[in-house]
Amino acid sequence: MAPEMKTDQLVFFVNGKKVVEDNVDPETTLLVYLRRKLGLHGTKLGCGEGGCGACTVMISKYDNFQKKIVHYSVNACLFPVCALHHVAVTTVEGIGSTKTRLHPVQERIAKSHGSQCGFCTPGIVMSMYALLRNRPDPNMVEIAENFQGNLCRCTGYRPILQGYRTFAKDWSYCGKGINGPGCCSTANSGGCCGGKDKGPGCCMNEKEDNAAMVSSVLFNPADFQPLDPTQEPIFPPELLMQKDKPQEQLCFKGERVTWIQPTTLEKLLALKAQYPNAKLVVGNTEVGIEMTLKNMLYPVIISPRWITEMTFIQHTEEGIIFGAACTLTVVEVVLKKAVAELPSYKTEVFQAMLDQLRWFAGLQIKNVASLGGNIMTASPISDLNPVFMACGSKLTVVSNEGRRIVRMDEKFFTGYRKTALKPNEILLSIEIPYTKKGEYFSAFQQATRREDDIAIVTCGMRVLFQEGTNQVQEIKLSYGGMAPTTVMAGNTCQKLIGREWNENLLQEACHLLADEMNLSPSAPGGMVDFRRTLTLSFFFKFYLTVLRKLNAHLTGNNNPGELVATRDASAIEVFHEDPVENVQLFQEVPAGQLVEDMVGRPLVHLSAAKQACGEAVYCDDIPCYENELYLTLVTSTKAHAKVLSIDTEEAENVPGFVCFVSATDIPGSNVTGIANDETVFADNIVTCVGHIIGGVIADTHEHSRRAAQAVKIQYEDLTPIITIQEAIKKKSFYKPSRKIEKGNVQKGFEESDHIVEGEMYIGGQEHFYLETHCTIAVPKGEDGEMELFVSTQNPTKTQDFIANALGVPANRILVRVKRMGGGFGGKESRSTLVSTAVAVAAFKTGRPIRCMLDRDEDMLITGGRHPFLGQYKVGFMKNGKVKSLEVLYYSNGGNSEDLSLAVMDRALFHMDNSYNIPNIKGEGRVCKTNLPSNTAFRGFGGPQGMMIAESWMNDVILTCGLPAEQVRKLNLYNEGDLTHFNQKLEGFTLKRCWEQCLENSQYHSRRQIIDVFNRQNRWKKRGIAIIPTKFGISFTLSFLNQGGALVQVYTDGSVLLTHGGTEMGQGLHTKMIQVASKTLGIPIADIYISETSTNTVPNTSPTAASVSADINGMAVFNACRTILKRLEPYKSSNPKGSWKDWVGKAYVDCVSLSATGFYRISGLGYDYGKNEGNPFDYFSYGVACSEVEIDCLTGDHKNLRTHIVMDVGTSLNPAIDIGQIEGAFVQGLGLFTLEELRYSPEGELYSRGPGAYKIPAFGDIPTEFHVSLLRDCPNKKAIYASKAVGEPPLFLSASVFYAIKDAIFAARAESHLMVPFRLDSPATPERIRNACVDNFTKLCPSAKPGAFKPWSVRV
Repeated sequence: MAPEMKTDQLVFFVNGKKVVEDNVDPETTLLVYLRRKLGLHGTKLGCGEGGCGACTVMISKYDNFQKKIVHYSVNACLFPVCALHHVAVTTVEGIGSTKTRLHPVQERIAKSHGSQCGFCTPGIVMSMYALLRNRPDPNMVEIAENFQGNLCRCTGYRPILQGYRTFAKDWSYCGKGINGPGCCSTANSGGCCGGKDKGPGCCMNEKEDNAAMVSSVLFNPADFQPLDPTQEPIFPPELLMQKDKPQEQLCFKGERVTWIQPTTLEKLLALKAQYPNAKLVVGNTEVGIEMTLKNMLYPVIISPRWITEMTFIQHTEEGIIFGAACTLTVVEVVLKKAVAELPSYKTEVFQAMLDQLRWFAGLQIKNVASLGGNIMTASPISDLNPVFMACGSKLTVVSNEGRRIVRMDEKFFTGYRKTALKPNEILLSIEIPYTKKGEYFSAFQQATRREDDIAIVTCGMRVLFQEGTNQVQEIKLSYGGMAPTTVMAGNTCQKLIGREWNENLLQEACHLLADEMNLSPSAPGGMVDFRRTLTLSFFFKFYLTVLRKLNAHLTGNNNPGELVATRDASAIEVFHEDPVENVQLFQEVPAGQLVEDMVGRPLVHLSAAKQACGEAVYCDDIPCYENELYLTLVTSTKAHAKVLSIDTEEAENVPGFVCFVSATDIPGSNVTGIANDETVFADNIVTCVGHIIGGVIADTHEHSRRAAQAVKIQYEDLTPIITIQEAIKKKSFYKPSRKIEKGNVQKGFEESDHIVEGEMYIGGQEHFYLETHCTIAVPKGEDGEMELFVSTQNPTKTQDFIANALGVPANRILVRVKRMGGGFGGKESRSTLVSTAVAVAAFKTGRPIRCMLDRDEDMLITGGRHPFLGQYKVGFMKNGKVKSLEVLYYSNGGNSEDLSLAVMDRALFHMDNSYNIPNIKGEGRVCKTNLPSNTAFRGFGGPQGMMIAESWMNDVILTCGLPAEQVRKLNLYNEGDLTHFNQKLEGFTLKRCWEQCLENSQYHSRRQIIDVFNRQNRWKKRGIAIIPTKFGISFTLSFLNQGGALVQVYTDGSVLLTHGGTEMGQGLHTKMIQVASKTLGIPIADIYISETSTNTVPNTSPTAASVSADINGMAVFNACRTILKRLEPYKSSNPKGSWKDWVGKAYVDCVSLSATGFYRISGLGYDYGKNEGNPFDYFSYGVACSEVEIDCLTGDHKNLRTHIVMDVGTSLNPAIDIGQIEGAFVQGLGLFTLEELRYSPEGELYSRGPGAYKIPAFGDIPTEFHVSLLRDCPNKKAIYASKAVGEPPLFLSASVFYAIKDAIFAARAESHLMVPFRLDSPATPERIRNACVDNFTKLCPSAKPGAFKPWSVRV
C-alpha cells in the first residue's frame, strides 16, 4: 500500500528555463514530459528501452562529491521526471536553432551529410554535445566510443564520424590520425597516394582520357564554425546556490505509484522496513523497462541518490569499496585511474571489470545505472556478476536490524532474479579486491554485437598459484548465461586444485566444463551448442593468458611467453578498434556548368539543419488537438485461433477510458489488404500473434495502453503453420507459384564436369526505422471528410483502404505526409494496418485520434523481410564455368499475401545475380503461414535471390579449388548478353566496376597478405571476397511505373513544388528541387516542397523500387517545361529580365502559373508463359570487395575494409548517392551478419526491441570504408542521365558474408575439412563459431533434432 505523504513540488531547469511541477506522476518519463508538457519535440521516442539513443539529452548538476558541475548524457525515455529535482536539462533545442545560430555540433552533422531521415539526429547531436562539454578536445577513439548508445538506420555511420572527428585533437584530413601510421601528412608515408599528394595521378585529382575531374570533397571542414567552449549556456545560478543547502526528503504521488527520495540512510532503512517490496531505483534502466515493456507495477519506489553512504568511494588495503548507488561511469573512471597508478599485479580484477564495462552498454545507460543495481537485478547474463563472484567481492548489506557482510559466492543467487538479501535489507556497498602476486584474473563475454549488447555467455575466471610454482592453489570459474543464475563451475574448480598449469590441465578442464556446464537443448535463449562451446573457448583463452603471464612471472622474463605457441597467441589478442578511414570519390560537374546549376553537386540534404536542431516535424511532433484521444491496439496472443469472447469490463475501469473499437464499428468494409485477403480488425479468427483484434480509445497514451492490457480475450486454439518446412509439409502456399526457364537444364547437367547440390536459408529482417508507425486522424465533421497525417510511403493506398473501410469515396479522404523517420519498404503497405484502424476509431468517436506504435508493438505487428530457403543444383566445368542451374525458392509470406508474390518475382529475376548461365530453371513458392505478413524491404527479394546465387557460386569455387575472383569473372555477363528472362543488357558497366574494384582494393596483394596471416595464426582467421551485383530498376507491376508532379509559381517568383514521392531520408525532395532548379534555371532557395498529399498529386505510386527519382523527376521536369513554355514569350521579349519579372508579367497577362507534370516508363512488361518482355527499364551495377577477421573461438568478427565501386549514372547528388550506398551496405551488413528474428515454436516473436534485436552500430562498419562512383557512365533512361541508387547497393554487403565464409574455410582447414560447407544467413557469432569445427566443438555435440522442443524455431 502506498504511504500517506504529501506531494512535494518538483523544481528543475530545461534549456535555462525554470520548471515548477506541482503534480508530477512518478510513472512519467523525462521524454514524455518534454514532448507533451513542454512541447519540446526535438527529443524523439525510438525504442522506449534505452537502446537506440534517439531520446538522448544532457543532464547537468552540481556534484557534492566531486565539488563541481557535471554534465552527462541520458536516455530521456527511461529517466524518471521525479529524479530531476534541482538539476538542469539541455535538449537539442537548447543548444542552437536555424532561427538564430546552429551550434557547431549541429552544423557539422548537417554539412557532413550525417543526417538522412533525421529521426536519430537530435540524439546523436546531444551525445556529441555532452562529450564536448566534458572534453572540448577529444580524440577520435573517444568520439567513436561516445556513440555506443546511439543507433542510425540510414547513413551507415561514416558521414557522422567523418563530420564529428573534425572536433578531435588527433584529426587529419585523411582520417588516419594526425601523423599516425599511414597519415597523408606523415613524411614516411609518402603523403597521399604514395607522394603524389594532389598532384598528377593522385586519387584526389584524377583525370583519365580528358574525363571530368574526380573529387573526394563532399564537404569542406574549413567552412565549419569553430567550437568555443566559453559560449555554452551557463549552469543555472539558482541551482548553484542550492549546493550548500541541506536536501529535504521528497515525495511524489501519482495515480498508481509513489516516489520517495530520502536524504539519510536512517530514513531509507525505515522506509524499506515499512515497504519491504519497494523498489530501489537509481538509474531506472531496469525498473523502467519492466514497468513500460513488461507491464510490471511497483506502487512504491525509493530513490537512494542522495544517500552519502551509498555514493562514496573508499580505497582500503584490500581493495576499493564503492557505494551501491555509484554509477558505472564513476566506477569506470575510478578503476581506470587505479589501473594506471597501481602495480599491474594488484589490478587484475579491475582490468577485467574495465574489459566488461567497455562493451557493457551505451554511455547514456552507464551514466545512470548503478553498480548495486547491476548486482541486485540478479540477471543471469550480467557481465559483472561473474566477475564479482569469481573474485569473491564482499557486499555490505544493511537494514534497520543492523548490517552484515555477505561474500558474493555460489550461494548468493538463490534463484532466477533472486538474491540472498532479506526483503528489508538493502545493498550498501561493494568491495572489489586487489589481486596479489601469483593471482590472475580474466573476464570474457560474447554477444551478437560487440557494442551495447546483452551478453550470450559471460564469465569471470580467477586462479591463485602456490608461491613460486605453477600449481593451482585456488581457482574460481564463474559463468553467466549458462543457468537461471550466475553459476560457479564448482566441480571443475575442485578437481583442478593442486594441478600444474599445463596442457594436461587444459584438456581435463575442458572435459570437466563440458560435463558441468551442460544445458538442456530446450534451454531459454536457445543457441545451446554455441553457449556450451563458449564456456570452453573462454577457459582456453584464460589458460593461455595465464600461461603467458605465469611464465613471465616465474622466469622474470617479459617475453610474451615461450610456453605459448606463436600461432596460439592470436587466441588472446583482443580486437583493436581503429578510427574509421574513408575515401569517397565522385565525378565533379563539367567545368562550364553554371554555379547556380546544382545538379551533380554534393548539395546538403535540404532538411539536414532542421533535423540537427530538432525542428523537423514528424507525424507525432504535430501538436495535440484540443479534444484528441489516443488509440492503443489490442492484438492476438495466439498464432491461429477462434476468438470466443472479448471482455472489456476491466479496461472500462481504467481512468480516461472512452471506448473499445472492433470489427462491429466499421461503417464500410472490413476487408482490406493488397490482395483483399486481410481484415481491418480480426473477425472471429486470428491468424498470427499480433493480429489486430480491436483497439482501446482513451484520453492519454498511458491510459489507453493500460486499458488495452486489461482487455481479456478467450480463444479456441487452431493448429498453426509457423515455418517454411511446416508449410512445405502441409502444401500451404499462395498461388500461383512462379517459374522461369531458359535453355535445356537436363542437357546442361549431362555436359557438366561436376554437379553440386546444396541449400541455404536466409533469415528475415526487421525494418527498424527509427520512427515507428504513426497516424493522426482528424474527422472534418461533414460529408465523411477526414484528414490524416500518416508516416507512410504509400499515400494513395492509405487513402483507398481508409475510404473503403469508412464507406466513403476516396475524394473525402486527405492523406498528408511531411516526412518519415525511415521507411525501407516497411511503410509501403503495412502502414495501412495502423492508419485504417485509427480512421475507424476517429469515425466512431467523431474526435481526432492519434496512434504511434511502441517499438515492441511495431516489431510484433508489421512484418519484415521475407525469410528464404533456396535449394539448388548446379552443373559446371573444371574451370568453374557454370553450364546449368536449377533453383527452388521458398519464402515465408506470413498470414496474408501482401506483396509476397512480387517479392518472389524479383528473387527469380535476380537468381542469376550477374552470371550468364546458358541453362537455367527457377521456381518460387510463397509459403502461407501464421506469422505477421512479411512485406517489402529494401531490395524486395533481390538480395535473397542473389545471396543464394552466391552460395552455389561459392560451392563451385571450392569444388574447383580455383581463385574465387577468377571463377566469378569467368561467369560474368558481357555487353549485349540476354538475361535468363531474355532482356538484353545494354550499357553494361559491370566489368568496369569489377576491374576498378580489384584495383582500388588491391585485391591480389591483400589475398597474399591474408594467406600469410592465416598460416601464422590458429585462432584468428581473415577472409576476403569480391562480389558483383546487377539490380533491375522498375516496379515489376508495370502500371506502377508512373509519376506525377504539380508546380505552382507565385507572383513573388517563389515556387511550390509537389510530386508523388514521399521523403523518408533518401533525399528525394532535395533531388527533386535540384531537378526543378536546373530545369527552371532558378536558385534552389526559390523552390520549396511542403509535403506529399493526395489532394495535390493523385493516384501516386508508392515511394519504392528505387524509381522515385526517375518517375517523379521526369514528372517534375515535364511540369517545369510546361511553365517555361508559357513564360517563353516574356523571356524572348525581355531577355535581360529576371525570373520574377517574367512571372509577374505572365500573371498580369492572365497566364496560368500552375502546371502538372506526368511521366510513365514505357516498354515494360513481362510474360512468364513465354519468358519474354522487359520487366526492367535498365540495371544498376556495382562491385564490393570486403576483408574481415574472425575469432575462431568465439565467432566474433571485425570488418576490416570494404571498397565499393557503384554505377549510379551521372549522379544527381553525389553526397546523397554515396550516403545511400553506404546506408544500404550497412543495412545489408545487418541482414547478412547480425540481425536475427527469433520466434517461439508457437509463432511468438521474441526479438521485439533493440535489447534483443541488433542492427549494426557505429563500431560495426568497416574500419576502411571506401566508395567510388563509376565515372563517365551516363544513363539515357533517366532524368539528367542519373540512375536509381536506393536498393541496388544493399546486396554488396554479401561481400562481408562471403569474406567471413572464406575465413571460416581457413579455420576448418586446420581440422582438415576442405570441402564446401553450408553457412546460413545471417553469419552471427553463433553460426561462425559452430562452423569453425575444432576439439572444443566436438566436446559439445548437438542434441538430436526432433528429440526435444526447441526454444526458438527457424521460420
